[in-house]
Amino acid sequence: MYYKGVYHLFYQYNPNSAWFGDGMVWAHSASYDLINWFSLDHALVPSEPFDAISCWSGSATILPGDKPVILYTGIDANYNQVQNLANPKNESDPLLVEWVKYSRNPLMTPPDGVKGDNFRDPTTAWQGPDGTWKVVIGSYSNNQGMAILYQSQDFVHWTMHRDPLYSSSKTKMWECPDFFPVSINGTNGVDTSVENPSVRHVMKASFNSHDVYIVGTYVNKQERFLPDADFTGTSSDLRFDYGKFYASKSFFDSKKNRRILCAWVNESDSMEDDLKKGWSGLQSIPRQIWLDRNGKQLVQWPVEELNSLRDNEVYVYGMQLESGSVFEVSGITASQADIEIMFELPKLEEAEFIDTSFVDPQLICDKQDASVTGKFGPFGLLALATKDLTEQTAIFFRVFRDHKDYKVLMCSDQKRSSLRNELDKTTYGAFIDIDPQRKMVSLRTLVR
Repeated sequence: MYYKGVYHLFYQYNPNSAWFGDGMVWAHSASYDLINWFSLDHALVPSEPFDAISCWSGSATILPGDKPVILYTGIDANYNQVQNLANPKNESDPLLVEWVKYSRNPLMTPPDGVKGDNFRDPTTAWQGPDGTWKVVIGSYSNNQGMAILYQSQDFVHWTMHRDPLYSSSKTKMWECPDFFPVSINGTNGVDTSVENPSVRHVMKASFNSHDVYIVGTYVNKQERFLPDADFTGTSSDLRFDYGKFYASKSFFDSKKNRRILCAWVNESDSMEDDLKKGWSGLQSIPRQIWLDRNGKQLVQWPVEELNSLRDNEVYVYGMQLESGSVFEVSGITASQADIEIMFELPKLEEAEFIDTSFVDPQLICDKQDASVTGKFGPFGLLALATKDLTEQTAIFFRVFRDHKDYKVLMCSDQKRSSLRNELDKTTYGAFIDIDPQRKMVSLRTLVR
């Protein structure tokens, strides 16, 4: 959330353990530039019957008059998931250090047909043309994952709409849903309440350890979301990220007219490692997101503020790489690096054939990892590598052809990332919508 010149990050934190469990709180950090953050007192902690066990995830909304509020999921004394309201104690405080829970919480409780543990994570609310506030709650009922829609005139008294805003039989429980408009005319973001012919809408849900989304049309009068395609529950679903990236949340940054996306990143360490260091999980680098020119998917890029960290730049131009060769980029002395590589490919007539309709890109990346030489690939980067390359993380791509055009497969191969065996070394992969005949293939990697 952006409020009075300050960016706010609220996140799930367990003060009693390195792992998720009872007693979760809303930790609170703030920043003036999205890069340098400082911790504040916890915004919400379990203290009342409606959140006696934990304060789980939710969202912030800026009401008219520049009034911020929070809707969050409380785990009550009976372990039911209920939705609660909190307001800042002092709206003139740009740091929003203290929050006060509404005395008549909960505002929303699990409806008939929804189990008490399948009702959580309210989105940022949006306001319709008639002034009605709307919010969706992640749920699962009748063998369908869904976004249950609630409406309110005053942000306190909420009524469930007769139908979900959207549901799918191809999914399980929806966690941390997100619903927001994106402009069809450029990269600028728009406020969550914008509804007009110049925007499309995105529905995101977190399930199966991934954040997946669909793009479509929001019909306000009927309270229906009409996607271009349904979720499939398979690797063909569009994802925000094809690696470790979950429970994401976007917000409209009114300062720079952009939509920013952040998420939780679980680590590759073992549980024993996490317990020793006393914490687990990271917050992702904030990304700006917008609708691709084809109108079918989102595009994202690290926020421009990240460039302020760059120093001692190292350049290599016009390097011709032979098949199987490895070129060491020297001169990098920093503990972290922002690396961007542009590849111009030779003629592609002999690229291997692939039918993307029947393959899982992650399985291909795992089977044809960085050690396997193909006709066009792997091209990429060996990061966090030892001198003898016994440890390395390969970020690379391959080029294939199908019935109509060429396909670029991006992979992240962590099999050799460490000599230790108890770590998560999952290989990730995805097909990228780019024509390598017309465009150079760009690969950007943040290494720390």
